[in-house]
Amino acid sequence: MRKISRTLFSLIAFSGVLHAQNTEADKASIKEMCGCYKVDFEYAETFSDARDYEFHDRYSAHGLEWIFVDEEEDDKLVLQHLLVAYDTMVIKHWRQDWLYENRDLLEYNKNLEWKKRELSADEAAGTWTQKVYQVDDSPRYQGHATWVHVDGKDYWESQVLAPLPRREFTKRSDYNVMLRTNKHKITSYGHVHELDNAKIIRSENKDSTLVWEKGLNTYTRVDDSKCEAARQWWQTNRDYWVDVRHVWDELIAENDYINLEWKVEDQKLWQRLFALGEEYQQKDPYSSAKARKAIKATITDYLSYKPTPWTTASSGENKTKY
Repeated sequence: MRKISRTLFSLIAFSGVLHAQNTEADKASIKEMCGCYKVDFEYAETFSDARDYEFHDRYSAHGLEWIFVDEEEDDKLVLQHLLVAYDTMVIKHWRQDWLYENRDLLEYNKNLEWKKRELSADEAAGTWTQKVYQVDDSPRYQGHATWVHVDGKDYWESQVLAPLPRREFTKRSDYNVMLRTNKHKITSYGHVHELDNAKIIRSENKDSTLVWEKGLNTYTRVDDSKCEAARQWWQTNRDYWVDVRHVWDELIAENDYINLEWKVEDQKLWQRLFALGEEYQQKDPYSSAKARKAIKATITDYLSYKPTPWTTASSGENKTKY
């Protein structure tokens, strides 16, 4: 009996060591996505069941992006993205939070609506949740999966529902939900975000696929000095955007349902929050308490707690509520 107990104890101890090693390998892969990158965005529609569907032109864009860890805990990494244009112009871009064995998800539904879902302990075991946020730190999508480290390959892949991408959000109304398969792969030159997307027409009764799409966002590492303007910009503006993040965390924690208006008084939320940031960063000294109060009031203007009516995607290109 004593021998069996020792063996069982050894197995448990070994499992704990292996678990810790895997977690550290996961964190190392996430951190590998940090640095200064030349980014190439490429998207192409590939297939549709509808014989009369007219494929849209391919999309491509390029940029310079600074990605860095802004917060780190044992089970959490916050990665902030900043765009650099014309060498010195800096634009706050999207954010991704990585949480280990997280059990709380915001699932996208439709019309800029998200609902909370709780994962079981078994569903969350060993997984990392990637929580992706817009430029104004409002929700975008959240997916969970395990990192894979095998045969020299390091990648993470999940499938999740999301709003229309920014490149089509104001241009397309023939679909209203995107089903994204996100695959983040670490490479010798940086990393690749590979996407297999389905553009979904969601109605009250069913989902149908309009067209499939392939995406490839290639991050090629360049010298960090090319992103020095972004690093300096964040030093000046970080306090305000951490406050925005904090306010959003509180609002999401308090509500099981998030519904965002696209515009209020003909202004988008990011426009209001960016302008507010410029205003408060000029105040000396900067007051976090006052900033958070103003931020919360601004975001609250865009929140509704009632589901929006179902709308049907049309064949036109005019923007609807979603």
